[in-house]
Amino acid sequence: MFVDTVKLTVRAGKGGNGIIAWRREKFIPKGGPAGGDGGNGASVSLKASAQFYSLENFRNHRIIKADDGQQGGQSNRKGRNGKDLTLYVPLGTIVKDAQTEAILFDFTEASQEYKVSQGGRGGKGNTHFKSSTHQAPYQFTEGTAGEIKEITLELKLIADVGLVGMPNAGKSTLISTVTHLPVKIAPYPFTTLRPNLGLLAYKDHARILLADIPGIIRDAHNDRGLGLSFLKHIERTSVLLFLIDISGWEGRDPWEDFLLLRHELQAYDETLLQKPFLVVLNKIDVEGAEEHAETFRKAYPFDPATLFVISAQSGEGLKPLVHAMAELVMENKTAALPL
Repeated sequence: MFVDTVKLTVRAGKGGNGIIAWRREKFIPKGGPAGGDGGNGASVSLKASAQFYSLENFRNHRIIKADDGQQGGQSNRKGRNGKDLTLYVPLGTIVKDAQTEAILFDFTEASQEYKVSQGGRGGKGNTHFKSSTHQAPYQFTEGTAGEIKEITLELKLIADVGLVGMPNAGKSTLISTVTHLPVKIAPYPFTTLRPNLGLLAYKDHARILLADIPGIIRDAHNDRGLGLSFLKHIERTSVLLFLIDISGWEGRDPWEDFLLLRHELQAYDETLLQKPFLVVLNKIDVEGAEEHAETFRKAYPFDPATLFVISAQSGEGLKPLVHAMAELVMENKTAALPL
């Protein structure tokens, strides 16, 4: 299950208490204090990993609790420290304060680490309170509490190619065909309710990550439909791929669909239109699609080399497209996928 936002309560471990104890060895009268210190509580950290693409691991674990430090022991034995807890999150995860929405950390590279909650310090045993005038102290300190933080984790996918299109444009079909990813496909709008991710491997061992962003509709930038929930995933893709249904399904105008997609991206974040892009006319195998494609070509104001005509269903035209995606990603890659 794809999860891109979770709220967590993170509790670091409490420090163990120091103790009062005495040396009780034969032939050593008045042995003096021997109370050990408590161990430190465990801290909680987040670490970015390229092996994860969703926050689903946190879906049923909204309270994270680290180990407490152990109490000190006799003979000045220090209590065991709590074992620090490291939680792995996908690249592109943003850590926010759940109350203020302030951004605490942004994971953009693999292996980056951020300490969310600091563990408590262990208390002092009575040995620490011995002095020349105070030989038998009955004093100790308790361990301090670990930090408690309420945070929100928000994932903005870092993918090489983001597929952008209207509902039923064929994004799921395309990504499943080129990456052999089993996804739900049906002949009605709004099939995709969450982003699908696929890894496209090449013979030279290069690989690029594709993100199938759920269908964009008019006023998506105003959070209509799936709206802002998934527009945010386009922000960090290196390359955009506009997928247009060229069949004229239900009387739609493919050129108007293209303009609408560009408008919604611009209204959400105008810098998105500065990203390198390809435009793909899909479903060319449907009757009447060739005429729509010719009309689209005549209106297309950009470099013709960025325009492709395919059938994701039959595989027609996919080889040149797959090659062009790799070239464009390697030229403009801003978020390298660790190999």
